[in-house]
Amino acid sequence: MREYAVRRGLEIINDYTDHGIFGSRESRPRLNRLMADAQQRRFDAVLVWKVDRFGRSLRHPVNVLAELGALGVAFISLRDNLDLSTPSGRLMFAVIGAIAEFERSLIQERVRAGLLNARAKGQQLGRPHRIVDRDTILRMKAEGASLRQIAKQLGIGYGTVRARLQLS
Repeated sequence: MREYAVRRGLEIINDYTDHGIFGSRESRPRLNRLMADAQQRRFDAVLVWKVDRFGRSLRHPVNVLAELGALGVAFISLRDNLDLSTPSGRLMFAVIGAIAEFERSLIQERVRAGLLNARAKGQQLGRPHRIVDRDTILRMKAEGASLRQIAKQLGIGYGTVRARLQLS
C-alpha cells in the first residue's frame, strides 16, 4: 500500500489500523480517529487494502463513504481496484459491500445451525462446569484473602468467586 501511495504521489499522513477489532463493529478507535481527521481536512484520500476489511455490513461503510464524499475525501481500495471518486467505482462498492454483508450473514447462520445441531446431539457447549465450594470461598474471604487470590488458589475465575459471595 505504501508503494502504491508513493507511485500515485499520495503523501501518507497516518496509518489507521484497528488491531484485534472486528470490521463488523461500527465503533472502532482508529476508524473514529480517521473520521475525526477527515472532518479536520487532514488528508484528501483514504487508501484501504480491501473494502471488506473496512467494514462488513453494507450500511456502515456506505454511510462512512457518504460522509467522506461530502468532505471531499477520495476512497481507494487497492485490492478491489476501486476508486470511489467515479460513478462506476461507487456502483462496484455497493455490489462488493452487499456481497460481503451476505457472506457475513451466511457465516452467522452456519454458526447458529452448528450450535443447534450440537445441542440436539446432547453436546455440552461452553466451559465445563466446576463444582465450587461456597463455604471454602467464604472461609478464605474471612481469613483476609482477596477475590483474585481466592480465584487463583481454587483455580476458578474471579467472576465466579464474586458471584458466589453475592449469594451470601
